[in-house]
Amino acid sequence: LFWHENRLHTSDMSLLTHLLACLFGMGSWVSINGLWVELPLIVPQIPEGWYLPAYLSFLIQMANVGPLFVTLMHRFRPGALNEKAVIYVIITLGTVASFLLAFFWKETVVVAGAPRSVALLALTFFLSVVDCTSSVTFLPFMMHLKPQYLTTYYIGEGVSGLLPALVALIQGVGVVHCVNSSQSLNHTLNFSHSVFFFFLSAMMLVCLVAFLLLNLHPAVAREHPNGCYTNGVKEKGIAAQKQRKWTEQKPMIDPYRVANVNPKSSFGTGTYSWTQVLYIFIVLAWVNALSNVVLPSVQSYSCMPYGNRAYHLSATMAALSNPAACFIAMFLPLRSDESVARAAESVDVFKSKLKAHLFIGAYIMAMAALSPVNETLQTNSHACPSAPQVLAWIVFILTLSYVKVIIGIILRDEGYSALVWCGAVVQLGSLLGAVTMFPLVSVYSVFSSGDPCTTTCP
Repeated sequence: LFWHENRLHTSDMSLLTHLLACLFGMGSWVSINGLWVELPLIVPQIPEGWYLPAYLSFLIQMANVGPLFVTLMHRFRPGALNEKAVIYVIITLGTVASFLLAFFWKETVVVAGAPRSVALLALTFFLSVVDCTSSVTFLPFMMHLKPQYLTTYYIGEGVSGLLPALVALIQGVGVVHCVNSSQSLNHTLNFSHSVFFFFLSAMMLVCLVAFLLLNLHPAVAREHPNGCYTNGVKEKGIAAQKQRKWTEQKPMIDPYRVANVNPKSSFGTGTYSWTQVLYIFIVLAWVNALSNVVLPSVQSYSCMPYGNRAYHLSATMAALSNPAACFIAMFLPLRSDESVARAAESVDVFKSKLKAHLFIGAYIMAMAALSPVNETLQTNSHACPSAPQVLAWIVFILTLSYVKVIIGIILRDEGYSALVWCGAVVQLGSLLGAVTMFPLVSVYSVFSSGDPCTTTCP
């Protein structure tokens, strides 16, 4: 009976820690994701108009000074920054900034003779600093918990995009009716912009409470892994154990293959060579550039020729695909040392996945480039092939999100420092994607948007 009660108690502890890790991850990008989905309602009421998305993209990239500072401090002054104190500060800042947006998002100040949304832009910058810095602070903090909770954290990170989108749909974002087939007007909203920003502030407050409990709740303390971490790397005893395991397995490995293995690096536990480490980070940057910036920046162009419903279905289902991929990774993880080594050693392991990503991404980009003209719609005005568009977005985000989780699991095994660099590379990939797409979309106008009121699709 005692054994049964103790087992049930331990199971409850694990469930609590999973929930807290998910809520903690949810606070990583919930503010900026929420602001993006609210843009269609904000833009008509501010002087910047549809230039606001370009301004926001610029501010988000400027906010990378946060993760840059943390990464440089970790590299040159290890231990100088108190990890938990930094997280407390940025979550509190995000909570306050989201709360203030509810009151000041519409306020303007005359600058250089023209009204400007100074409060909105300034608060957005602070929110961007919070979310960008979370990439290099939240992930490394998960080293304090057992490896399985990292996947739960990624689920929460996916929910940070899904939950604001669902709340915005309930609010009425994107619900339009057309007048004289040329004008689109929003229906009356179910609740105001201020209520939506209060919701974002509440989500950041929930993240803060979850972080407090992850640090202070005695049940969570029992979920800490055995062994400590010093300067971002496991204690030497753990590394020595891995070395002994490698020595025991060495006679079983093909001598020809051993002779051709690249020399190990000083990265993390030294499991991978510098070539393998570079490959992992290149894939990570590539995946985040595509999923965070490149393809989302043309999502409306690729879907609007097929109607308003196709766009909102693709946006909602793509947001749902992110946490779904993380949930799948909990049951189908790439965990064995042999398979992980192959994944890091050979490009062929990811080659089929990358080919699929390139094919789907090229299809989405082609549809965006054809917008608002589409040969299928021209030849058959009754044809509305929206299903391939929605399916393409689901598969694209699902597979890329799964790859991100697997890379996170690989780097988690390499220690605290590896996760800091993981967050930095995530931000670098997003930055490179923004630098590439901003001139194409906002400067050279390569893509043209369609009118949802004139399309032949519903």
